[in-house]
Amino acid sequence: MPLVTVNVIEGVFTAAQKQEMIRTLTDAMVAIEGENLRPVTWVVVQEVKSGDWGIGGKPFSTSDVLGLAGGRPNG
Repeated sequence: MPLVTVNVIEGVFTAAQKQEMIRTLTDAMVAIEGENLRPVTWVVVQEVKSGDWGIGGKPFSTSDVLGLAGGRPNG
């Protein structure tokens, strides 16, 4: 039973985008392992509080991610 865990910073992705991640990642696992795994493939999207994620020794926030996305809020 595959378990795929995705960690994202809170407030970046909408509920619809997270649902799409779940569908797409499930499809990817099924493409690799076969359709029989679809009902037992688990995908967990975990949101990390803004500022509780660090890159290069520095805190990374929701606004930092949105800045990388060209300032376009997704959520």
